[in-house]
Amino acid sequence: MSQKFRAKKSLGQNFLQNKNIARKIVDSLLISKEDRVLEIGPGQGALTEFIRLSEPRELMLLEKDYNLAPELEMKFPEAEVVQADALEFDWTSLEKDRNWKIVGNLPYNVASKLIWDIVSRSGVDMCVFMVQHEVAQRLTASCGNRQYGGLGAWVQSFCETKYLFKVPPSVFVPRPKIDSGVVRFISLPENKKPENPSGLAMLIRFCFQKRRKQLGNILKSYISSDIEEWFESEGLKLSDRPEALSPLQFQGLYNCVKNDFPLDL
Repeated sequence: MSQKFRAKKSLGQNFLQNKNIARKIVDSLLISKEDRVLEIGPGQGALTEFIRLSEPRELMLLEKDYNLAPELEMKFPEAEVVQADALEFDWTSLEKDRNWKIVGNLPYNVASKLIWDIVSRSGVDMCVFMVQHEVAQRLTASCGNRQYGGLGAWVQSFCETKYLFKVPPSVFVPRPKIDSGVVRFISLPENKKPENPSGLAMLIRFCFQKRRKQLGNILKSYISSDIEEWFESEGLKLSDRPEALSPLQFQGLYNCVKNDFPLDL
């Protein structure tokens, strides 16, 4: 099958062609022989080649494209190839005590949704993803930064994130019009993760949908003396906007409003 045909059949996927970048991404995952690795969207196997050299205990390739999946099975017989959409994969099946790590060059149009689900549902210790540069900035931005928003607040409630390096368009075929960025995610200890993820997700979305407004206006239906005391204890003001709150402070705010906050907004 020609490279041109592959690119056409892969729903606009940009294939990584630079071996040095591929090696650098895989090296960032710090694979040991006890690790199980899941690669999302391996495509033509640019990352898979270097994952195999690391000799993980188990390798799963999650490939949506029905033309590429059989080719991957032939090229990497030691891997389990799953022909499926990553958006429909059961991330809860990756248990923490089995040393799973995830890597992938994620399609720009689904990267945020995938990462949102993976960090909160799986038991994975570490992930390394290549995403659109602007998305990488949002994933790693600190509170108070203009790139910080709902995605960063949510993901950083479950993981430490680090922007590793930028990737230029020239290393892909076909060549995209934008830069990419590689981000590493390291799972937080279980006792530091949110106790009520669904409630926290609703609160974060609720606040950042109105991010230009002051928190006092956004939360006016839930203001109480407890909330006012909590703001004061955190060094915050009701006149602050959502980006002023750290991921941990969003968890604290949810604990203040959870009895009155609806889960079906």
